[in-house]
Formats: sequence, structure tokens, C-alpha cells
Amino acid sequence: MERSIIHLNIVDFAVAVEINMQPSLKGYPLIIAPQGTPRAVVYDMSDEAYKEGIRKGMPLARAKRINKKIKILPPSFNRYERVMKDLFKKTLAYTPLIESGMLDGHIFLDVTGSGRLFGPSIDVAFKLKKAFTKTFNFDRIWSVATNKLVAKVATRVVKPIGEYIVAPGEEKAFLAPLPIHLIPGFIKTDLTRFKEFNLLYVSQARALTLEQLQIPFHHRAPLIYDRIRGIDPTPVTRFYETRSIIRADHEFNDDTNNAAILKKALYLMIEEICRTLRNRKLTGAATKIILSYSDGLQSTSRLKLTPSTSNDMTLFKKCVPLLHKAWTRRVRIRHMRLICEKLAPQEVQIELFTPRTKETKQADLILAMDEIRTKFGKGSIKTGLTLMGKIG
Repeated sequence: MERSIIHLNIVDFAVAVEINMQPSLKGYPLIIAPQGTPRAVVYDMSDEAYKEGIRKGMPLARAKRINKKIKILPPSFNRYERVMKDLFKKTLAYTPLIESGMLDGHIFLDVTGSGRLFGPSIDVAFKLKKAFTKTFNFDRIWSVATNKLVAKVATRVVKPIGEYIVAPGEEKAFLAPLPIHLIPGFIKTDLTRFKEFNLLYVSQARALTLEQLQIPFHHRAPLIYDRIRGIDPTPVTRFYETRSIIRADHEFNDDTNNAAILKKALYLMIEEICRTLRNRKLTGAATKIILSYSDGLQSTSRLKLTPSTSNDMTLFKKCVPLLHKAWTRRVRIRHMRLICEKLAPQEVQIELFTPRTKETKQADLILAMDEIRTKFGKGSIKTGLTLMGKIG
């Protein structure tokens, strides 16, 4: 059976979300970028700003020179993520095979086996278009093809609005007249090398054999050979296969740069994550802190945990330096996220004669606190750190 892949794309996703919040911005040049930082770059821009020559990743100072009166909004990453989750829930009704980015407005659906329930893939795409417009007020482009690569190219062809259907067997003919830069997966050096050989279109590149491609592209030649022919066997990754993490979030009512408040919020998140780990009989081997500042910028710091742990006190001891490593600016912090990654089952084999170390005493204490909370409620027992002041 030929695969049937739908690609949905909400163009200029961050801008679309902001315009939904402020409809008066529609139709005007708009930039999403942090302000007040010397090296700020454009995170997203409206189609009107694009037509004026503004591009993603362009230095904000340069964008301002192009249009001195252009409207600039700080990015709201948490808001974009919430909207992406809502979009994902809407598509989940049609198939469990869904792959999406967190903040980019792109969603792939594999509806190969959904035909008996929901009809042809084209009908599913139309239904989702109607639902997205009605529920979220988003105009989006969509395509249907036999693999992710061709589907993504098709949405690029009809951007900024429209739809495209590439029937089985039409992949090579569809790609042939297109510029090479529309093919996803090519890095900058690949495109530069094609240009050096005066190969600008897919049909021109296809004239080269795999052996000929290996001369300029070396180990990347097989990938390039397949992509210019529309060959892409990669599956649509199931949602749960891309979410092998546990995370906790804290949004401060009042933006803060108070160290004591940040540490208290950090410990509360660690308690939540470690309790989840213990309930699932897992440990975490890596952790990550993401700080979102008032001006929209983010900073991230990562740490490998050796050995892996689900102990509140052990993880807090390691995460305090991690917090200071991520906290590199004087700007107040609006939101903090803690992520625990590389999850693995707990060790079930223990030593026959376990020495009474500080760590084992802490582990016993934490297990006793878990039992108290299970019996009398989450707030029935607290550590001294979490009793100090308010964190908003």
C-alpha cells in the first residue's frame, strides 16, 4: 500500500499567533524579535515584512534600517508551545502517527491506515483546514504525498496559502522543474557546491550518477541522490516516541531575578519531576534548564547526571550550579522550565549489606515523605526551602 502523508503548515506561525491576540496587526509589516539586546536577530516576520526584504535570522538592527517604523513584538515561546499542543490534539483524532515541531507550525500526519474511518487523505486535509480556521482562526497550507520530503516540498511550492496533491508515481515529475534549494535536508555547503557546478534545478542534478555525486559530496552523495529523486523512507514519528522526557514549568506572576525565589521554584519543580520518576520506577540521566526572560530571549543549560537519579536532594544539588550557568543576564526572568531526559528503569538489584551513607538516609527520608503525601495530600509535608516566602 502506498503511504499517504499530509503536511500541514501554518505560515509564519509566531506572527499568526500574535495576530490572533491582536487582530489590529493584520496586514501590516510585523517582526517577532527580542529587543534591548545588541545582537538580537529576527525570530519570525509577517509576509508583508518578508516582501520588504526582512528575513529570519537577520540582525534586528538591519531590519530596522529597512523599515524604521516597523512593529516589533518580543517572542512568547510558551504561548507558541501551548498553541502547538492544541493543534496537535485536534489532529490526534485522525491518526496516532503525528509528528510536529514544538514552535514552528509544521505537522506531518500518516493517514495511510485511516481511510476506512475518515475517507481519503484529501478529505482529512480539508476537514483539518476547516477545523483550524474555525477553532484557531489560522489559514494554513497543506499537501498530500507519499512521503514526508515530497509533502514538505509541495507546501513550499504553494506558500503562503494553498494546497497541493502529489499522486503516487508523480514524485519525480513534480520535483524535476523545481529549484534545488526547495528540497529539504540540504545544508548550505551542499547548495554552494551545486551552484559552483551551475546546477540550479533538480532535473539538472539528476543527470549525475551516484558515482559522479560522490566526487563533490563524498559521504553525503547517497542522501542527495535519493532526495533529488523524491525518495524518503523515513516514518512519521509517533508522538510518544519523541516525548521520552519529564518536565516541569513555573511561570512567575511577577518577573524576578531574586536568587532565593528562583531556587525555591527550582526545588518545587525538582520535587514534581522526581516524584513522577519514582512513581514510574525510572531515573533520569540528564537534565536541562530553560530560562525565559522578560524581553523574550531564552537561555539553556544542560548537565549529564552520573549516576542517574530520582532523588530530590541529589538532583537539586546538581541543578543549582546549572541554574547559575543558564542565568547569564541581568534581565528579569518570566518563566523557568526543568527537563529530565534519558530516562531509564531503576536498578532493581541492591547490595545485601547497604552502608548507611548520607545518600541512603536521604533516599529513606524521601520515600517516607512520599508515603505521607500519598496518605494526607501533596501539601501535607514540605521542605524548609519551599516554606520561605512566595514565588509568585
